[in-house]
Order: sequence, then C-alpha cells, then structure tokens
Amino acid sequence: MKVAAAQGHRVVVVEDHRTTREMLVEDLHGHGYEAQGAEGVDEALVILAGQPVDALVLDLKLGGQSGMDLLRRVRGDHPDVGVIMITGHGGVEEAEEAGQLGCYNFFLKPFNMAALRACLTGMLAERSRRLGVESELESLRKVREAYAGQPLVGDSGVLHKVLETVAKVARSPSATVLLLGETGVGKELIARRIHQQSARAQGPFVELNCSAIPENLLESELFGYEKGAFTDARRSKKGVFEMASNGTVFLDEIGEMSPGLQSKLLKVIDEKCFRRLGGLEEVRVDTRVIAATHRDLAQLVKSEKFREDLYHRLNVVPMFIPPLRDRPEDVPLLVRHFAKRFAQELGKAVPELAPEAERRLRAYSWPGNVRELRNVVERVLLLEEDTAIRVEHLPPEVLSPGAGEAPAAGFAFHGDSVVPLAEVERQAILFALERTEGNKTRAAALLGISRQTLRTKLKDYALEPGADSGEEDDGADE
Repeated sequence: MKVAAAQGHRVVVVEDHRTTREMLVEDLHGHGYEAQGAEGVDEALVILAGQPVDALVLDLKLGGQSGMDLLRRVRGDHPDVGVIMITGHGGVEEAEEAGQLGCYNFFLKPFNMAALRACLTGMLAERSRRLGVESELESLRKVREAYAGQPLVGDSGVLHKVLETVAKVARSPSATVLLLGETGVGKELIARRIHQQSARAQGPFVELNCSAIPENLLESELFGYEKGAFTDARRSKKGVFEMASNGTVFLDEIGEMSPGLQSKLLKVIDEKCFRRLGGLEEVRVDTRVIAATHRDLAQLVKSEKFREDLYHRLNVVPMFIPPLRDRPEDVPLLVRHFAKRFAQELGKAVPELAPEAERRLRAYSWPGNVRELRNVVERVLLLEEDTAIRVEHLPPEVLSPGAGEAPAAGFAFHGDSVVPLAEVERQAILFALERTEGNKTRAAALLGISRQTLRTKLKDYALEPGADSGEEDDGADE
C-alpha cells in the first residue's frame, strides 16, 4: 500500500550498484514516492537539471566518482534538495564532512530500509515546513518592496503635521520611535521617511513584521543563529538587528511579540548587544529602533500582556498616524496616484476621476485606510475599460447607505464622557461580527485587520465562542 504522505515527493537514488539501486527505487515506489535511479554523478546532475527533485539518497562511493563531490554540487546549485547518504566504506570523518555539507543523515550498509524511509519522511516534512515559511517570508518581502518606494501622497493639514514631526524626529540618530495608528495608514512609509531624513540614511533599513512570523521562528529572525543551533541550521545567519547595524530596524506589529522575546528586545535596545541563537559571543550593533502597532500598548501593559519597561523604552517619541477618514481631502490625490501607477503597469491610459465617484470616495470611512483605497483603485483598473473611474465601478461597501457614517451606535460619545479606546474597539468587533453573521474572515476584512489579529482580539476581549458575542467559529472559511 502506498503511503499518502509520500505522494508527490520525487526522490533520486544515486547508487552505482544496480541491484541495490533497483531495490531502493522499488521499495520507495511501493511507499508512495516518485523514485528514480541514477548510476553516477553525471546522470544525477542531468536529472536535477531537468526536473524538480525533493531528495537524494546518495551513495558515498560511485565507482570512480565521489558522492561527496555530488553533495557539494547539490548544495551549491540545488540548496533545497534534501540529501541522505549511504555507504559501505564510510567512517566518522566522512559522516562529519557530509553533515557539514548539509547531509541530513548518514547510513552504513547494510541498513534497515524502514529506518531509512522514516528518516526520509522526517527530512521531507522538515523541508516542507521550512520552504512554506520561506515562501511566506518571500511573499512578505515582495509586498514590502512594492511599498518601499512609494511616496507619501497628500496635502492635508494633518499629514503636514505628521511630516513636520518626522523632520524633528529624524534629527536624532538614535531616539526610539513608536508609530501608532490603524492598520493600513502607512506606518512603514513614515518609518522609512524618518530613516531617509536621518544621519543613518546611508545605512540599511530592515523591516520585520512581528505578527507575520511564527513565534518559534521570530527569535532567529531578530537575532540570527549559529550553524548547528537547530536541525536545519546548516550555516550561520544574521538577524535583522545585525543586518540593520548603522541603520534602522523597523519592528511592525510590536504588540504581537511574546513576553519572552520582549525581554530580549529590551536588552538589545538598552545594551546594543545580543547573542545569536546557539551562540556564545556577544554581538554588538549600532541600530536605531522604530516600532509600530495598531494596538493600545498602554492597555496591554495594564493587562500584563506587554512589558511596562519595554513600553516606556519604545515610547520615547510616540507618533500617531491619522486614519484616512481624518484626511478626506487626500483621497482624490491618492486615487490619481494609484491610478497612474496601475495604468502604467497594465499599459492603459490613466483614467480620470468622475466627480460623483470622487464624492463617494471622499465620504467613505475607509476602515482599511490607504491600503484599502489602493486595492479599490487596482481592482477598477484591472476590471474596467473606461476613460474614467465612475460610481458604477466602485465596490458595494463604498456605495452602501451610511458608508461614511460612524459604524455603530456604540461609538457615540455623550456629554463630557469619553469611551475608553478598548471599548470602542470591542464594539467595532461586535458590530463587524454582527454585520457578517459571525464570519471572522469577512469581519476582519471590514475591520481592516488580518484574520489572525481578529482571533487574538477575540481572546483579549473574551469574545470567543460561548462569550457574549454569540458568534460561532467559521473555520471553514479559512
């Protein structure tokens, strides 16, 4: 019977002894792998060049050739291919050298086939997890690059005040800055502007989104790791603090960081040094820290979910970035900016903005802020073949009655009383869940946050299933 978990994985058995090679290929076929044999180095390289390969089972001695030579070639040209070595002649020195070159495991002949298959399964599972995370990080890097060169568009009074503060903050090359504001308001662009106007402008600007990376990988992304620190640590790697030395590190969504990492971050900010994961020596860096969050850190401190000492260390220079609904005069400028950009990408003429469409866009509350506006313009440019952006091109949420009004009655202020920010946020979540009949994915979209962030907030405000929200889990919509 074939093992379902193995299906789809292509394994090449590189073995010059035909009987052993055919036995391995047949066994792997029988357990669900797409197995193929290669007699030597040259044949294996042809296979690797012609099709994707997930793993090699590689003999150390290949007639007059060496499996170690092939391992070196694979590591240089195909670093994502997993390698298990087998041999009837190897010893401790060969095993150590193979491990240093990135070999996952080393089997001496005669070996137990079940043990080799188990090792292969484990190696491919680790590889899949690693490549999945790397793919996600690469996607995030592409998104960041797309926004990295974007100018700050707008001519409103509130934006001018923000830029005046940026100029003042940039005069200090080391003061820690905390950017506050809703998701999608452009906190990364403000962070880059501070960096570009500071004395560190010639140094690197390195960004890390603390909510986008699994907690068990975030520490290695921050501080790097030494070779051998964990199973897949085939080489040493610098973290963002080292990469940003003499420049700026931007830590987005800092409110999502675990308490354990918060204490390590505090040490880096205070002492300008840290240890890589698995390292013994202190690494000294000269890095400015700009952090950002859409959450109420002061409230998180009160609820003991964020360290008070780190909060005060980050909050040296707090800056609030206003939401787009507070600067409606910037909406037409942003629409024209994005329309020009996407028209160039699509090879179209730049459309005009019809007066009624402009009025509707200015009146909308933009819960997703500039990011939501950008998506609306991109959608129109992709789907419509008109010389202007018209009302009929706009999405339903922009055109719905009350789109520019306050989203819920619970947001009202009475007399001199002020509703706590946490309660406003709680009411917004309840209202969004009510509007979407408990669908978390759609509710998160209305709120302009990720689904994972919404799940975190549901826990923070005790709105999980069974709480007073009455909403049901909608895991099927993930």
